[in-house]
Amino acid sequence: QVQLVESGGGLVQPGGSLRLSCTASGFSFSSYPMSWYRQAPGKERELVAVITNTGDSTNYADSVKGRFTISRDNTKNTVYLQMNNLKPEDTAVYYCHRVFGNYWGPGTQVTVSS
Repeated sequence: QVQLVESGGGLVQPGGSLRLSCTASGFSFSSYPMSWYRQAPGKERELVAVITNTGDSTNYADSVKGRFTISRDNTKNTVYLQMNNLKPEDTAVYYCHRVFGNYWGPGTQVTVSS
Protein backbone atom coordinates (compact mmCIF):
# COMPACT_ATOMS: atom_id res chain seq x y z
CA GLN A 1 0.00 0.00 0.00
CA VAL A 2 1.00 3.62 -0.47
CA GLN A 3 2.98 5.01 2.44
CA LEU A 4 4.44 8.47 2.93
CA VAL A 5 6.55 9.24 5.98
CA GLU A 6 7.79 12.73 6.76
CA SER A 7 10.76 13.61 8.95
CA GLY A 8 12.93 16.59 9.81
CA GLY A 9 10.54 18.85 11.64
CA GLY A 10 11.36 20.58 14.90
CA LEU A 11 11.79 23.83 16.74
CA VAL A 12 13.86 26.54 15.07
CA GLN A 13 14.49 30.22 15.71
CA PRO A 14 13.29 32.87 13.24
CA GLY A 15 15.76 33.12 10.38
CA GLY A 16 16.81 29.52 10.79
CA SER A 17 16.58 26.59 8.40
CA LEU A 18 15.12 23.10 8.34
CA ARG A 19 15.07 20.35 5.75
CA LEU A 20 12.04 18.11 5.61
CA SER A 21 12.14 14.69 3.99
CA CYS A 22 9.34 12.42 2.82
CA THR A 23 10.11 8.82 1.99
CA ALA A 24 7.58 7.02 -0.16
CA SER A 25 6.80 3.35 -0.70
CA GLY A 26 4.13 1.19 -2.27
CA PHE A 27 4.01 2.88 -5.67
CA SER A 28 6.20 3.89 -8.58
CA PHE A 29 7.56 7.07 -7.03
CA SER A 30 9.24 8.39 -10.18
CA SER A 31 5.90 8.36 -12.02
CA TYR A 32 4.13 10.89 -9.79
CA PRO A 33 4.39 14.58 -9.07
CA MET A 34 4.70 15.24 -5.35
CA SER A 35 3.78 18.14 -3.13
CA TRP A 36 4.11 19.60 0.34
CA TYR A 37 1.18 21.12 2.22
CA ARG A 38 0.98 22.72 5.63
CA GLN A 39 -1.72 23.41 8.17
CA ALA A 40 -1.40 25.96 10.91
CA PRO A 41 -3.63 25.90 14.01
CA GLY A 42 -7.11 27.16 13.18
CA LYS A 43 -6.35 27.45 9.47
CA GLU A 44 -7.07 25.39 6.38
CA ARG A 45 -4.45 23.15 4.87
CA GLU A 46 -2.56 25.01 2.14
CA LEU A 47 -0.32 24.00 -0.73
CA VAL A 48 3.31 24.99 -0.17
CA ALA A 49 5.18 23.51 -3.13
CA VAL A 50 4.83 20.98 -5.92
CA ILE A 51 7.38 19.19 -8.11
CA THR A 52 6.95 17.21 -11.31
CA ASN A 53 7.78 13.51 -11.43
CA THR A 54 11.14 14.18 -13.06
CA GLY A 55 11.93 17.18 -10.88
CA ASP A 56 12.33 19.50 -13.83
CA SER A 57 9.60 21.90 -12.79
CA THR A 58 8.47 23.30 -9.47
CA ASN A 59 5.87 25.73 -8.15
CA TYR A 60 5.53 27.52 -4.84
CA ALA A 61 3.02 29.42 -2.78
CA ASP A 62 3.75 33.14 -2.88
CA SER A 63 4.34 33.14 0.86
CA VAL A 64 7.38 30.83 0.56
CA LYS A 65 8.87 31.82 -2.81
CA GLY A 66 12.57 32.57 -2.53
CA ARG A 67 12.80 30.86 0.87
CA PHE A 68 11.71 27.26 0.32
CA THR A 69 12.99 24.76 -2.24
CA ILE A 70 11.33 21.48 -3.15
CA SER A 71 13.45 18.72 -4.67
CA ARG A 72 13.40 14.97 -5.10
CA ASP A 73 15.69 11.99 -5.44
CA ASN A 74 13.93 9.27 -7.42
CA THR A 75 16.69 6.79 -6.61
CA LYS A 76 15.79 7.14 -2.92
CA ASN A 77 12.00 7.53 -3.33
CA THR A 78 12.29 10.76 -1.36
CA VAL A 79 11.05 14.30 -1.76
CA TYR A 80 12.56 17.16 0.22
CA LEU A 81 11.57 20.62 1.36
CA GLN A 82 14.47 22.91 2.20
CA MET A 83 13.17 25.80 4.28
CA ASN A 84 15.38 28.84 4.82
CA ASN A 85 14.82 32.17 6.55
CA LEU A 86 11.97 30.67 8.52
CA LYS A 87 9.37 32.98 10.03
CA PRO A 88 6.94 32.46 12.93
CA GLU A 89 4.09 32.33 10.40
CA ASP A 90 5.68 29.21 8.90
CA THR A 91 4.73 27.32 12.07
CA ALA A 92 2.48 24.44 11.02
CA VAL A 93 2.23 20.73 10.53
CA TYR A 94 3.81 19.93 7.17
CA TYR A 95 2.39 17.10 5.08
CA CYS A 96 3.76 15.18 2.14
CA HIS A 97 1.19 14.47 -0.57
CA ARG A 98 1.15 12.37 -3.69
CA VAL A 99 -0.47 14.24 -6.56
CA PHE A 100 -3.16 12.11 -8.24
CA GLY A 101 -4.63 10.13 -5.40
CA ASN A 102 -5.61 11.11 -1.89
CA TYR A 103 -2.45 9.96 -0.16
CA TRP A 104 -0.94 11.85 2.75
CA GLY A 105 1.78 11.34 5.27
CA PRO A 106 1.05 11.72 9.00
CA GLY A 107 2.79 15.11 9.05
CA THR A 108 5.73 16.64 10.85
CA GLN A 109 5.53 19.65 13.16
CA VAL A 110 7.57 22.76 12.37
CA THR A 111 7.67 25.45 15.04
CA VAL A 112 9.43 28.76 14.45
CA SER A 113 9.87 30.65 17.69
CA SER A 114 12.49 32.48 19.69
